[in-house]
Amino acid sequence: MREILGRRRRLLSWRIGTRSGRGAGQLGAALTFATAWRWPVLPGVGLDRRGGGRCACPDPECVVPGAHPLDPGLLAASTDERMVRWWWTNRPAAPVVLATGGRAPCAVSLPADAGERALAALDEAGIRLGPVVATESRVFILVAPYSLAQLGELLHAQDHVPGSLRFHGEGGYLALPPSGTGQGTVRWERAPLPGSAAPWVPDVEAVVDAVVDALTRMGVSAPEM
Repeated sequence: MREILGRRRRLLSWRIGTRSGRGAGQLGAALTFATAWRWPVLPGVGLDRRGGGRCACPDPECVVPGAHPLDPGLLAASTDERMVRWWWTNRPAAPVVLATGGRAPCAVSLPADAGERALAALDEAGIRLGPVVATESRVFILVAPYSLAQLGELLHAQDHVPGSLRFHGEGGYLALPPSGTGQGTVRWERAPLPGSAAPWVPDVEAVVDAVVDALTRMGVSAPEM
């Protein structure tokens, strides 16, 4: 069963453009997210044409180079096909940025090394996961939308929360595959299964409880990055 699911996930990655040209891949992926899955997206600022992985935004100390909105701003995120086509026709290589929260997925992220071990522990525990996004430095586990109050109660119930866990909820964002950013190309660590409907994602409670427990049992504090 694992091999069949993996094959189906790779087929979907190909369908939404991860194996096509950079510009075609961005538009195809953005259209799938926005129109088939109803995830609000918008173009990221991208990288400076001079190279070096620098962000094209005015901030020389940008901590998420290329992978954040600038113009238009985050509130412009849309599921409208005409808007999405216009954005990526004018900027074909722009990163695809998801506006998290609302009706869109949120995410829990942690450093890549700890993330790989946490995913293995989640699999061993039988925790069902949906799509997982990865960069060279971090792993992002997509979860169902949650409120700040819900997250606050969840974290308050934990004895210890690793300082490097980050939460991408209402008013947040993250870059989706196959976006090119200062951390390299964003990829699917666990690709969505094929289908026209939006991928299933787990509740945040199951993911946070399991990740914190896994990191604690492994003795991994996941230092801040």
